Amino acid sequence: MPDLLLELFSEEIPARMQAKAADDLRRMVTDKLVAEGLVYEGAKAFATPRRLALTVHGIPARQPDLKTERRGPKIGAPDAAVQGFLKATGLKSLDEAKIQRDPKGDFYIGLIEKPGRDAIDVLADILPVIIRTFPWPKSMRWGARSGKPGSLNWVRPLHAITATFGLETEEPDVVKFSVDGIEAGQTTYGHRFLAPASISVRRFEDYEAKLLDAKVVLDPERRKDAILTDAKQLAFAQGFELVEDQNLLDEVAGLVEWPVVLMGSFEPEFLATPAEVIRATIRNNQKCFVVRDPKTGKLANKFILVANIEATDGGATIIAGNERVIRARLSDAKFFYETDLKTKLEDRLPKFEQIVFHEKLGTQAERIKRIERLAAEIAPLVGADVGKTTRAAHLAKADLLTEVVGEFPEVQGLMGKYYALAQGEDASVAAACEEHYKPQGPADRVPTDPVSVAVALADKIDTLVGFWAIDEKPTGSKDPYALRRAALGVIRLIAENALRLSLMKVAASALAGLSLKPADAQKLPSELLAFFADRLKVQLREQGARHDLVDAVFALGGQDDLLMIVRRVEALGKFLESDDGKNLLAGTKRASNILSIEEKKDKRSFDGAPDAALYSLDEEKALAKAIGEVKAEASAAVAREDFAAAMSAMAKLRPPVDAFFDKVRVNDDDAKVRENRLRLLNEIRSATRAVADFSKIQD
Repeated sequence: MPDLLLELFSEEIPARMQAKAADDLRRMVTDKLVAEGLVYEGAKAFATPRRLALTVHGIPARQPDLKTERRGPKIGAPDAAVQGFLKATGLKSLDEAKIQRDPKGDFYIGLIEKPGRDAIDVLADILPVIIRTFPWPKSMRWGARSGKPGSLNWVRPLHAITATFGLETEEPDVVKFSVDGIEAGQTTYGHRFLAPASISVRRFEDYEAKLLDAKVVLDPERRKDAILTDAKQLAFAQGFELVEDQNLLDEVAGLVEWPVVLMGSFEPEFLATPAEVIRATIRNNQKCFVVRDPKTGKLANKFILVANIEATDGGATIIAGNERVIRARLSDAKFFYETDLKTKLEDRLPKFEQIVFHEKLGTQAERIKRIERLAAEIAPLVGADVGKTTRAAHLAKADLLTEVVGEFPEVQGLMGKYYALAQGEDASVAAACEEHYKPQGPADRVPTDPVSVAVALADKIDTLVGFWAIDEKPTGSKDPYALRRAALGVIRLIAENALRLSLMKVAASALAGLSLKPADAQKLPSELLAFFADRLKVQLREQGARHDLVDAVFALGGQDDLLMIVRRVEALGKFLESDDGKNLLAGTKRASNILSIEEKKDKRSFDGAPDAALYSLDEEKALAKAIGEVKAEASAAVAREDFAAAMSAMAKLRPPVDAFFDKVRVNDDDAKVRENRLRLLNEIRSATRAVADFSKIQD
């Protein structure tokens, strides 16, 4: 079957837009093909700074013929209805229609035949529409073509369209269409400087090979591999090690069509500036990589750049130009850093009184005071020194007002640590200035220093309680204040540090520190706890654990110790993987189902202890005895927080429950016996609630 080659050749596409644009092109074209009945075998899209390209292979040469039936009016309907039916179906007379018998009457049925079109004609229709409606995040309209004003919105001026369609064994045809005066053809262009001449192409293999000859690496993944490999080898050859940066690599690969890796240097005195500042300066301003000494792990006064040209002087001029710019930028960064060191962190804090955190939550200064107070309350709960914790919370946000953080926001917190150490603060206080933002994502490190943990918890819980109090909760996919991330951060801080604290009490304390008191303030901690439960389910799901077990544990009520919840969930999960667990779950569900049916039928519940005098079968007596023993044993195990032992106790219920359902008829003819047996079933449900609400567990 034929293949399609499509290329949209333009001025430079911003690197940040390329990957999504390639994916959008593939999706839009293939969706249209399928909608037109042209089911393809495979498709792949590519992007370089100057082109989007797409190959779709295995497209049928022709659409299938379509035959559809259209129901018309009843026999004997008014002439106007008949004429409308004939016009809609293309029939010349009712003689060409079929008659369909129906209980409501006999109806005319028209058979509409729509012959398929050649795929190349379909492509000629759909491709210009896709190009005109392409979803660039930003686009532009430029000058006139052939005396007519331009009408196409595109990310940058579009210069050429390549569109061919045909079999591998034959010369392909050009898909004939035009967009804004640009005629689709078989002509593209190579590298802007190294091979700018026009190139005639036929199909994808030919196209990709000719571009490579013209110094264009079409596949962005291949460009990334080449850059990374060459950069590592160049660094190694000079005795250094590349500091890898995936995001920078993605961006740089979108800036070049023919990557050439070079190394430059800067003056050693700049290394007195913190390494993160040097890296941010070089990365942000020149899109260059830094290298380090593999022996010491410290940055070296070298950098690696990626050029888009093979220079005749071996790149000397390009290196010199980058060195000049980097030298100036590092000089600025060094000046900012040295200037910041002249002012103590606490001396910056008064400025926060003029900076609003949120119009309903006050200034940054007010927020810092809230965090200080809450961190001091949390400190004893996590084993942190209260004085150090209060000091850390007092200084933690101060670096937001420094010159370096103003220039490079990504080093906030980190610079707070450097400045705190420089002014002689305790190491734990300095560490907390950096670590109180952590963890910022599932892959981020969780602080372990108790001072850092206390301040991090206070910071996140103050944020959550504050925005909950002003009813700025996350909705759907919208979470402008990153409250989901804050909740996950709290969960990880507690779970990974094995901390015991009541979330309800801490949330209530944070709420008390707010000047704003919502009308339903009493409900807020419990609402927030439900939000934590949802976040915990998300985390467990991502870890491959059973999130329904969280519901089963939370359903017991009064559960706000996240560490114990996690441990109970883990123990419950292991129990349910065993045969005893699976069978007990099945028995408990069966008991619950019977109870639900009978409670609905009788419009009452079957609470209360069963009457032992009404037991007539050994299986009833054995189950009643086992329930009493297991309930006591499991409750005692839960009280001492030995959840594995609680699950082992629950396992003892399995044999008597199985025997009961095998031998005992619950709905006995004697009403008193029936009620007593239903009460016994309720006892099963009650006993298992010592560890979890089994009704919440999915089969």
